Amino acid sequence: MELLYSALFIMVLRIMDVTIGVIRTLMVVQGRKYTAGILGFIEVTIWAFAIRHIMLNLDNLWNLFGYSTGFALGNIFGITIEQKFGSGFVQIYVVSMHYTDKIADALRKNNFGVTILPGEGGRGGVAILVLLVSRKRHMEAIDLVESIDAKSFITVQPAFPYRGYIRPGK
Repeated sequence: MELLYSALFIMVLRIMDVTIGVIRTLMVVQGRKYTAGILGFIEVTIWAFAIRHIMLNLDNLWNLFGYSTGFALGNIFGITIEQKFGSGFVQIYVVSMHYTDKIADALRKNNFGVTILPGEGGRGGVAILVLLVSRKRHMEAIDLVESIDAKSFITVQPAFPYRGYIRPGK
């Protein structure tokens, strides 16, 4: 039973350090150096305890499975947490062949800022809707677009506002 508890202990430590690592990586990408530094310190400290426990018990194969399982689950948990509480912004581009104005009106009614740009597609003129949206609300915007035009072309990229004012949504 002690072998199983040891493996579970390592798994929990790995879940914690990998979850923190996923969030720390996103902080690095967003340029939040102090937050990333603090998270990095916590992440590596937890990892050191996990690897120390493995090295002291190299004959326990279950520890390796706990380590691997914790790594996998930590990635899942980290991404899930970041998606739920995500900070920062994304830029969404929407191309709709027939519903551009209807989509723009619906987005604006839901407190999304929208810019419409003229474009030229392979089959003629199109309109491109450009949105800068908080990561917390980006799925809400996409769901709204898809409820109006399920065939629209949508891309999403991370965005790092450099200058100017971004009107907060709801």
